[in-house]
Amino acid sequence: MATLLLAFDLIGTFVFALSGGVLAVRYKLDLFGVLVLACTAAVSGGIVRDVLIGAHPPASLADWRYLVTAMLAGLVTFRWCHAIERLRNPVQLFDAAGLALFAVLGTGKALSFGLSPFASMLLGMVTGIGGGIARDVLVARVPVVLQAELYAVAALAGGGVVALAAALDLPHVPAMAVGALLCFFLRYMGIRRGWRLPVARRRE
Repeated sequence: MATLLLAFDLIGTFVFALSGGVLAVRYKLDLFGVLVLACTAAVSGGIVRDVLIGAHPPASLADWRYLVTAMLAGLVTFRWCHAIERLRNPVQLFDAAGLALFAVLGTGKALSFGLSPFASMLLGMVTGIGGGIARDVLVARVPVVLQAELYAVAALAGGGVVALAAALDLPHVPAMAVGALLCFFLRYMGIRRGWRLPVARRRE
């Protein structure tokens, strides 16, 4: 189980780092900038989560594999950015995959530290959106999570499945799979079909 969770965590780190790396290339940053943005997108949410639950030092700093995975993704993006850009909207798709994995894994880790299902669900959301917020702030872009697209809500839904399964004493791994799929589906539909939360309309 520990090996499986670590594998998914590293996969989430890689895809989130790809989203940071692609965005850095789009903003014409140099190699160092690409690596910084890739690592920021990959580990920021997890660091915030670990600090809040008292997991010291944070996993992404204690285990060299996280930063190496993020830097590897940054190098891949820097070297083959044109191939990655051929994918339709690669930043958003990689971000959706990373959001789904981090939301359920963050919720699961918070539950393992004895937090309530509700608090764990919130920390799962923080794990999922923290890297994207830090990434967008570094390039002076309004964070996606603050806009109308389904982002934080998708992370909450994915983490909520894991938290509900824990409250009902249901199997953990299937719940994580369902939660990740639900989160990715909601985010994907927000990207492709325009699903979004309502926005306040000001009268001119």
